[in-house]
Amino acid sequence: MNKIAVIDKAKLAIIKDSFGKDGLPLPFVKEIFLIQCHIAGTSYRDLEDVEPNLEHGKFLTFKREPDNEYDNLAIQIFDEQGNDLGYVPREKNEILARLMDGGKLVFGKIESKQWINNWLKIDIKIFMRDY
Repeated sequence: MNKIAVIDKAKLAIIKDSFGKDGLPLPFVKEIFLIQCHIAGTSYRDLEDVEPNLEHGKFLTFKREPDNEYDNLAIQIFDEQGNDLGYVPREKNEILARLMDGGKLVFGKIESKQWINNWLKIDIKIFMRDY
């Protein structure tokens, strides 16, 4: 069973539209490409109902889990509806976690998806929005 998270609508608006919480455009906003990877842990989630909505270019929100018992640099990944899709792979999360811990807005976009037997492989690009 998948966990559903409450997605911060203001944060999602900033990610998608370059607007601040007050609704005004943000000057000099840069979307900086950081890395490309797949989402780890999708095989441990029931994503059959979620998969049709996971389209190329859809935004993904990230949540740090510093208290994660397996990885204190863990970054959980959610779609726009708040569905728990998995994690940034451990071998790719250190710098991203440090950026997030430093207050930077880090997010993802779906690049591609493919069922490989019972595993939904979701490739993503990860970006930082800088002001």
